[in-house]
Amino acid sequence: MTTPDADGLLAEQLLRLTRRVHRIQKHHLQQSGLDITPAQSRLLRTLAHYDAPPRMADLAERLEVVPRAVTTLVDALEESGRVRRAPDPTNRRVIRIEVTDEGRKVLRELHHARRSAAEEILAPLSDDQRGVLGGLLDTLVDGAPGAERRC
Repeated sequence: MTTPDADGLLAEQLLRLTRRVHRIQKHHLQQSGLDITPAQSRLLRTLAHYDAPPRMADLAERLEVVPRAVTTLVDALEESGRVRRAPDPTNRRVIRIEVTDEGRKVLRELHHARRSAAEEILAPLSDDQRGVLGGLLDTLVDGAPGAERRC
């Protein structure tokens, strides 16, 4: 008789949950009518965390993608009026990416869509279960003390 691979089962459950989260968030994005891809949404949310408009290279590094991928995303977001390219005030060769008023409006709607998705996903859990889950997820995200962080 073989014993089940408990860690393998947990890993599979986490992957299935991740896919479900993405599927539900995508559904809520579609319902919002924002006409934005998950990758564009991620870039826009990332931009919102900077104190000053970042360079394309900064975004590529933060998103852990190649700079060309950021260019494509910024092109689409700029075309929709959600971001704009602006020259750096201290170095005219550097271009910064700024969130526009329209982009800030979209960010608010994205926040609402993500919150709705989270409520749907967490609905079966009690408040106590949510607290336990939050603690467990913090542990998994932070990793074991002294462990090398890869992402």
